[in-house]
Amino acid sequence: MLFNSFEFLLFFPIVIIGFYTLPHKYRWLWLLLASYFFYMAHEPSLIILLLISTIVDYFCALKMPDSSNKIKKVLLYVSICTNIGILFVFKYLFFFTSSIEGLLKFFDLNIIESGNTAGSYNFNQILLPVGISFYTFQTLSYTIDVYKGKVLPEKHFGVFALYVSFFPQLVAGPIERASRLIPQLKRKINLNIPDIKKGLILMAWGFFLKVVVADRLGLYVDAAFDNPDSPHALSLVLGFIFFSFQIYYDFSAYVSIAIGAAKTLGYDLMANFNRPIFSTSTSQFWQRWHISLTNWLRDYIYAPLVRKYKFSRVTAVLIVFIVNGLWHGANWTFVIWSLLNALLLIIEIGTLKTRNKIFNFLNFPKKFVSFCGWFIVIGYLFSSLIFFRSPSITHALTYYKNMFNFGSLHINILNNYLELFISITLIIIVQTIHYYKGNSKVYELVTHRTKYVRYSMYVGYILIIVLFAINRQNTFIYFQF
Repeated sequence: MLFNSFEFLLFFPIVIIGFYTLPHKYRWLWLLLASYFFYMAHEPSLIILLLISTIVDYFCALKMPDSSNKIKKVLLYVSICTNIGILFVFKYLFFFTSSIEGLLKFFDLNIIESGNTAGSYNFNQILLPVGISFYTFQTLSYTIDVYKGKVLPEKHFGVFALYVSFFPQLVAGPIERASRLIPQLKRKINLNIPDIKKGLILMAWGFFLKVVVADRLGLYVDAAFDNPDSPHALSLVLGFIFFSFQIYYDFSAYVSIAIGAAKTLGYDLMANFNRPIFSTSTSQFWQRWHISLTNWLRDYIYAPLVRKYKFSRVTAVLIVFIVNGLWHGANWTFVIWSLLNALLLIIEIGTLKTRNKIFNFLNFPKKFVSFCGWFIVIGYLFSSLIFFRSPSITHALTYYKNMFNFGSLHINILNNYLELFISITLIIIVQTIHYYKGNSKVYELVTHRTKYVRYSMYVGYILIIVLFAINRQNTFIYFQF
């Protein structure tokens, strides 16, 4: 079920009413059923995979405290192999088989019998379960933390199942830790009108970012990336800039709706997005963009590689960003995009002391240095997203090449200058709001007003949605991961 769908607009009020009507001891069951219904609305059969991960990790973690170190390790491996195995089969099997087949053909090693190609097995017909990367990482963090003794296993199966499947963050995060979310799910929630108002305002802001801004930018982006051979270089440049803002607002929208929905139920999800577009370094960007994923990769991959296995920082960073790329999608374009990020990060780390000495010697103003850092980092990261958006490496390289073919100054490939003006105006408005409030405090724009101003803003919001929404019910970009 999409957040930006009419089904969700019917589903969510029912969930809220039922939640606050039921006694506390039944609320976990109500939310669990609602979460499963929410997930099954997309493809009912895929609930089986979610249940497998839930059952395996529940029992593996439950047995760990009373087991010997050897058995605990076996239980951990069962959990890891089950979850990664499901993820591999449903997300990466066709990718790896086709990559190996392509490599063999490149070296003219036709050891695969005729008719036994990856395509003949129809691996590409395997349906990708929505949100599988998110809930896989979330439940893996639980068993790893139990194994390390950081958290105690949850004995209530229903509460644990709800932790894995909690619908606001099930399909696109944030990736919550058990130590943070499970205690909240067990806590008695009282009706809190101010929190409900904040949650609804955050959700409304998310809907605006999605259906008015991100989806509008998507019209131009689709046209630009569908034609990488375009002779209009400026339109291609604007295309990748618009895509950078599109994914920025699209993900920001999901985060706002997820946090807002949880807030109306009395739960606090972690901040997953903190104005990354204002970052002045790559490391700062990744500390602000998809924060829960960055923290997961740091805690469960980078830290063990450096501390336990004594990998160098550079090697560990490269491994982490390869995993990051593959996590985003089963395509080499995602790996290249992620490694381009890693390259800039490694350069930043390696040149930090030298750059500081130069800046101190030249006595550059700090604001000037920060602006230069922002301009270089955001320009580089935006341009790297061409690989993220392109379906193939060839497509991306063609796009890059034609961006510098300035034979034409034509910029509006949609031939609708009003839409172009509206898109740019919306970017300026949203960026101004993000600069001063970010997502987490956007509700202050409404709650700190007088009653009549608030109601005027509510009416204005409805009019904006009606007049400017792009009614395509586009899925959120991060749903595919």
